[in-house]
Amino acid sequence: MSTTYKLDTSTSRANPTPQPRKRLTVPVIQRRKFEGKTEEPLVMLTAYTARTAQLLDAHCDMLLVGDSLGQVIYGLPSTLPVTLDMMCNHGAAVVRGSYHSLVIVDMPFGSYEESPQKAFESASRIMAETGCAAVKLEGGDSMAETIAFLSKRGIPVMAHVGLTPQAVNTLGGYAARGRSQEEHDKILADAKAVADAGAFAMVVEGVLEPIAIALTKSVEIPVIGIGASAQCDGQVLVTEDMLGMFERTARFVKRYHNISEQIEQAAGEYAEDVRNRSFPGPDQLYQPKK
Repeated sequence: MSTTYKLDTSTSRANPTPQPRKRLTVPVIQRRKFEGKTEEPLVMLTAYTARTAQLLDAHCDMLLVGDSLGQVIYGLPSTLPVTLDMMCNHGAAVVRGSYHSLVIVDMPFGSYEESPQKAFESASRIMAETGCAAVKLEGGDSMAETIAFLSKRGIPVMAHVGLTPQAVNTLGGYAARGRSQEEHDKILADAKAVADAGAFAMVVEGVLEPIAIALTKSVEIPVIGIGASAQCDGQVLVTEDMLGMFERTARFVKRYHNISEQIEQAAGEYAEDVRNRSFPGPDQLYQPKK
């Protein structure tokens, strides 16, 4: 049975005042699969700001501070230029704006691939500066040693297999993965490797549905799908894609709203009011007391 949490409204942008609640933890999320409780799938969305986190928190089990912020927030052509500073700044904002969801922060390209020791240096900085509960990194079998190294040192890791955006140049684009038997076998092997290494959960992105179903059944940790299958243990989308902020999105995105039209309409109405001097009006002005 799903639980709905209600946030108190606040007049302060900097200091929201929600009702106190207990934040979800890594063991709680992990047990959802182990105890067979993922019949109600886990809900995850991306968040990059404190205010967005406030609005999403009551509806999500996990909030992902994804390196997709490079494209969504900064207008970069890919996730590759995203820095640790960016991830730490936005991660801290999302932690401040949330009180229930487990917050996970992406490790950006170049911050963990060199060695397990380098990954620990980057991950420990992210956790210390943001207060998040876990980090996420891309890669399968090649990252198993790193995942094990981090997990043994108290850093929970969410893995990411299938279509891995940070490897877009190696993969040759963003096409769905698993169309060949070789790719099919590799994705399943990657999933097993990261699960055995100690990842507490994994994202599987952009793979053929039969692979996602088989993968979900083959590992004992929660599998979060994006462009995968409704049979995964949970789902994640980029919030701005789901809200209709962009004209072009991936095939696997369902638009639940068209916020871009509303923003354009509001901006147009504001501009018209300013230009015809109807804003500010009496309700927005301060007058001398009579």
